[in-house]
Amino acid sequence: MHVAAELVGLVLTVLIVTVGARRWDWSAPLCLVAVGVAASFVPGVPEYDLDPEVVLIGLLPPLLYSASIQTSLVAFRRLRGAIALLSVGLVVFTAFGVGLVAWAVVPGLPLAAGIALGAVVAPPDAVAASVVARRVGMPRKLVRLLEGESLFNDAAALVALRTAIAAIAGAVSLWQVGLDFVLAAVGGLVIGFVVGIAVAFLRARLEEPITDTALSFAVPFAAYLLAELAHGSGVLAVVVAGLIQGHKAPQIQSGPSRLATRLNWQTVQFLLENMVFLLIGLQLRRILTEVGKSGLSLWALIGICAAVLGATILTRVLWMIGIGTVTRLLHRLGVSRGKIWPWRYSAVISWAGMRGVVTLAAAFVLPADTPQRAVLVLAAFVVVAGTLVVQGMTLPPLIRRLRLPRPDPAEDALQEAAVLHDMTRVALRRLDELQRPEDPPEVIQRLRERLQSRSDSAWEQLGRQSALAETPSDAYRRLRVQLLEAERERFLEARDQGTADDTVLRRILARLDIEESMLDRDDEEPPQEGRELSTPAATAGSCKHLAHEWPGKTPSSPDSCEACLAEGTTWVHLRICLKCGNVACCDSSPARHASRHFHESRHPVMRSFEPGESWRWCFVDKQLG
Repeated sequence: MHVAAELVGLVLTVLIVTVGARRWDWSAPLCLVAVGVAASFVPGVPEYDLDPEVVLIGLLPPLLYSASIQTSLVAFRRLRGAIALLSVGLVVFTAFGVGLVAWAVVPGLPLAAGIALGAVVAPPDAVAASVVARRVGMPRKLVRLLEGESLFNDAAALVALRTAIAAIAGAVSLWQVGLDFVLAAVGGLVIGFVVGIAVAFLRARLEEPITDTALSFAVPFAAYLLAELAHGSGVLAVVVAGLIQGHKAPQIQSGPSRLATRLNWQTVQFLLENMVFLLIGLQLRRILTEVGKSGLSLWALIGICAAVLGATILTRVLWMIGIGTVTRLLHRLGVSRGKIWPWRYSAVISWAGMRGVVTLAAAFVLPADTPQRAVLVLAAFVVVAGTLVVQGMTLPPLIRRLRLPRPDPAEDALQEAAVLHDMTRVALRRLDELQRPEDPPEVIQRLRERLQSRSDSAWEQLGRQSALAETPSDAYRRLRVQLLEAERERFLEARDQGTADDTVLRRILARLDIEESMLDRDDEEPPQEGRELSTPAATAGSCKHLAHEWPGKTPSSPDSCEACLAEGTTWVHLRICLKCGNVACCDSSPARHASRHFHESRHPVMRSFEPGESWRWCFVDKQLG
């Protein structure tokens, strides 16, 4: 009964604090730690012992798995070099740098114990960095780099910690350290790959969403335990298995299974990642009780904690400066031809080093006979809390001060429209192949209209700066939502009056819910002021027509579709032909004069004629450029 009450208390506290943090735009991890610290000194609040086994086996695998299944394997491959430098190189550098500082400032501390502390504080927390990054609009490439680093640095840090603990007990040679690293990495990679492929094979044969989701809950624990039994890195095995599951999900899972898995894992991730920050704060009273027996004065403890915190922050800054300098030197010498990131990107990465639950859990893993163990645990807690306060609170203004480009919703909408257009084109072509003479013409027409409507709706999300108050898709969505409300009222009357069986009613309600979820769109941010929506770099000049330098032509109309005016119709957005300057309406408009102009003139390329947009479209090759 007490355990259930304590668990309910944790969940309710997490919900209240996170909702309040979002409402006032505060850092949720920092607020949860602060609430936990305050609650730890309140009389009557139960002690929540942060058992390292519970964290490393019960919490860490599902947290890493939930993050990895949402990580793009394609994006990870592109950033694998940078991720390796941060998740392995920086972890080792931090372990030795912080270890030397701890060895120098903590009385009677062996160097191996200092390096163990360095390994404990080495891995930044994925949640803390990504929450801040997404809240302030950090460039997605940096967010993916930080998330990729946090997925793999836990493995490197825990292997380093295990080696350092062995060194505390006795001598460990350098070749043994290297061998342990290699064996742990290889074992984790192999087992994670095997588990990921095996589970993908099984899930491809499961049809029930409930069974599929239940199997996914077992994957992180199975990968972790199998890897640890083989003396490999359980953390690395979980990440590899998760990356494989996320990459293969569109192939091996049905739509309902993907929806169920996504919603369930998002709920698990939300509860676990926020609960661990609350648990971190609740550990302070216990830590201070143990430190009181160390015999060190208050000022000595303050100096030790400040030195370890400073070394943890400084090692990351120095590493990023060194990497940036070496990269630029190699580029000048012609050894490296890769793209060099601006110094402001390096500055943000160096400052996005907030620590989290893995650091504190790893601190409790230190053996009981470790010299000055209580002091080391306190230093680890100060590093977690200090980085959340110092870096977590200053990272948003730093990003704004450096004026890093935010993800542009308009550019996202452009890419979405291009992909949906290609999908619609392929689906319509397949429909022509599948159509049989006995198929009702009205059914075929309905399918065509539905496919075209989805594509048109995506294109209508562009041109938000125009004077058009509401696009046809917006009007449809508004009216359909109101109709669904009327249908739901009648459904409730049928339920209350008992005019239909409950099974039938649940099936009807499921249909309403699915349609409503398809209508809902997230509130999109407005396009960035002063930024033109142009062609994405990945598709610029993707065909000979788009690569051609089209001479500027005088628009046939400054702000209207003359064909629509002549016919008495209206337009949604405007397009201009780059060859002759004809201004016509888009495909979301009833008359589709831009497409009609292409079929009549065979002029291949048009450009958006909306304010703040310069993207182009090739009618011949169906390419965005």
